[in-house]
Amino acid sequence: MTQEAAPLPPSPPPRLAFVASKAPAAQEALAELRQRYPTVPAEQADVIVALGGDGFLLQCIHRYNHRRVPIFGMKLGTVGFLMNLYRPDNLLERIARTQQAMLRPLRMHAHSESGADTSALAINEVSLLRQTKQAAKIRIYVDGVVRVDELICDGILLSTAAGSTAYNLSAYGPILPLGSDVLALTPISPFRPRRWRGAIVKRTSVVKFEVLDHYKRPVSATADANEVRDIVEVTIAEAPEEAVTVLFDPEHSLEERILLEQFSG
Repeated sequence: MTQEAAPLPPSPPPRLAFVASKAPAAQEALAELRQRYPTVPAEQADVIVALGGDGFLLQCIHRYNHRRVPIFGMKLGTVGFLMNLYRPDNLLERIARTQQAMLRPLRMHAHSESGADTSALAINEVSLLRQTKQAAKIRIYVDGVVRVDELICDGILLSTAAGSTAYNLSAYGPILPLGSDVLALTPISPFRPRRWRGAIVKRTSVVKFEVLDHYKRPVSATADANEVRDIVEVTIAEAPEEAVTVLFDPEHSLEERILLEQFSG
């Protein structure tokens, strides 16, 4: 007669760390959640709960990505496309039901006039912008091939799918499905060539921007919130080893939000 195997003990709940922006509403929520749930420092957490807006969530990703733990954001800021609704009740059960979205950042290597080299990650986009009244002149390479010899514009950006509904969309770039293997290359106020409105390139592409006449027409480069001034050349490639996991309520997954954005007025 065989004996039934003993049931496995339930898994312990994840250890939570709560972090918040400086907004008063976020600070109030932080105090409430720390009273209601056990909490640990971010360096010991299994899940980091970020309270604020999209900008704060991006800060948390950059600050804690070395931990390789998922982040669950709740909206208590002005912009919350990447955030879930703030509901303090049943938080552990809610996190257990979440869907994961894997975000692959871009890595920017910027070379400036001073000779300095800067590397930074971007979850949303890398953007180049003119610094003065003079329009920027930029040469665009994709995988070592010149695709636009001279773009006269206010700037240009390279966006991930997750970032395609942010700055990219405001610059009239395309919305990219989350699972797509492409990036959006979008000019900002292009003057020449007049009819060029950007391109979609493979996710594995290496994109290089060369700033022409950079002494007369200075340009800055920004990876999310990390800005470098007076750049000469910027090379951008995906950094899959830096991928981050963001958690979403199943009824409001990131993929569904991106789809809804395409049909909104």
